Amino acid sequence: MKKVLVVVDMQNDFIDGALGTAEAVSIVPYVRARAESFSGDVIFTRDTHENGYLSTQEGKKLPVPHCIYGTHGWEICDALAPFVGKAVINKPTFGSYELVELLKEMDKREKIGEIELVGLCTDICVISNALLIKAAFLDAEVSVDSQGCAGVTPSSHNNALEAMKMCQITIK
Repeated sequence: MKKVLVVVDMQNDFIDGALGTAEAVSIVPYVRARAESFSGDVIFTRDTHENGYLSTQEGKKLPVPHCIYGTHGWEICDALAPFVGKAVINKPTFGSYELVELLKEMDKREKIGEIELVGLCTDICVISNALLIKAAFLDAEVSVDSQGCAGVTPSSHNNALEAMKMCQITIK
């Protein structure tokens, strides 16, 4: 059965840009090694906003322009860019129905047995996508590699991992 690695939002703005953290910077080498050695399909997602971001619901609650389409902050970090495969999902919100649909299309061609997630931020986009995937793929093993994730804070990272465990997502 097919294995898929979903690399969530490893973009400049989340690593060392507008919303960057030391924890995010620290996971880049691990995520690179994971993508490089993964024996399956690798899918990257990109948080994607437009110039009017501050007038959106999210922008009103998080008034920090980030991941604006076409900017340096929107790009996947240079260390991971060589591993961006055939699909990069541009997602305007935390979880991506488009990602789930892409995985369903892949599953039609070859049954997916395992879906692993790494990336940023554990407590926002990683958990949102993990839960969507878990709901859509009842028979697949859905996991999150905790070493390949960072949250907004270390505490919120750990809280998200605990929440995902309760939803039968394997935490590595």
